[in-house]
Amino acid sequence: MTATMASPRLEASRSMLRNVARGGVANLIGTAFTGVAGLGVTWLVARALPPASAGAFFSGTATFVLGVAVAKLGSQTSMVYWPARLRATGDGEGLARCLRVGLAPVVLAAVAVAAGLWFGAGKIPGVGQEPGYVAQVRALALFLPAAALTDAVLATTRGFRVMRPTVVLDRIVRPLAQLLLLAGLWITGAASHGTAVFAAMWAAPYLPVALLAGYALARLARPAVSTESTSDFMPSDFWRFAAPRAVASMAQMALQRVDVLLVAALAGLAPAALYVVAGRFVILGQFVNQALSQSVQPRLAERLAIDDRVAANALYKQATAWLVLTTWPLYYLVITYSSLYLGLFGRKYEGGERIVMVLALAMLVATACGMVDMVLAMGGRTWQNLFNVALALVTMLGVDALLVPRHGALGAAVGLAAA
Repeated sequence: MTATMASPRLEASRSMLRNVARGGVANLIGTAFTGVAGLGVTWLVARALPPASAGAFFSGTATFVLGVAVAKLGSQTSMVYWPARLRATGDGEGLARCLRVGLAPVVLAAVAVAAGLWFGAGKIPGVGQEPGYVAQVRALALFLPAAALTDAVLATTRGFRVMRPTVVLDRIVRPLAQLLLLAGLWITGAASHGTAVFAAMWAAPYLPVALLAGYALARLARPAVSTESTSDFMPSDFWRFAAPRAVASMAQMALQRVDVLLVAALAGLAPAALYVVAGRFVILGQFVNQALSQSVQPRLAERLAIDDRVAANALYKQATAWLVLTTWPLYYLVITYSSLYLGLFGRKYEGGERIVMVLALAMLVATACGMVDMVLAMGGRTWQNLFNVALALVTMLGVDALLVPRHGALGAAVGLAAA
């Protein structure tokens, strides 16, 4: 009897892993494209602009990404977690309420953050006195609401266990449009009009992508939501879950971007450009992590919602194995051929081999741990996730404050490794 009962459960677990694998492979293909396009953007900027102007571009886009993280209010994880749980329990009315309370505040917050960046760009310590940086931040601020809403809407489509909108729109259409627009600027010589034009063309694709993402969500939500049933889901449930995640997501994004601003402020725009170029491969690894995480998230939330710990453990182990298999070859390659890698961006960026070495070794360790933050979040333990991320951020800021003034980009690499 035990074997008879276990067999369907085992087959269901295998079927779930196969479905996750298919979604993960599709997302990895899209992520590979995003990574290549991102490298292309970095290469174009490094080749088309002098190091100080390239540093202003990278600092401006880092500020933009941090602003988007603030504007999302932690809703990105919640818009996967709650739709997945509500769909698993058949709560159509709660799902309709979730969509209303999760998306509208993001729009309002994004407009407020965009206005703050527009009027406050010149007051940011260290970099606010750089005219090129200020012009870029103001150009990027115009597109910030579209970027924040795009991320929130696409997260919601993943809560419906549909990866296609994320893969097509966020992994292929947007990065391809960014690459083509910047390439056009370089070829036509329009880059000579200033780096603000580069920033505006980089952010412009968020507008059509936001519209297409909204259309995809409308098609998914229409047959799933209901107003006829009663639901125990309340807005306070959503924001109680999202509140610590909002702080954690901002801290996670700060871990990825604020060091660029610190290098620009404490060492100069040219060292900031060197740091971004030398560490671009880290973003590729983070894209892979994000791709796998986005595929696993909704199914993990569903398994934990019904207390299926066996399937949840299987998901975590399998996702960690996929992460190591897909990222470690990249890190070993950049360690072995660091001089060749840096030489792709021009002679201006040679000499950053030690930066590459420090970052690659740190990422080997980090990926071996698996998607710990995602498991904690999907298990509802967002406060533990917040503590982990906050501790890492404080560590990075402390090390950067000590080392960046003396060692520039290398000090920032040590800070990120310590975090």
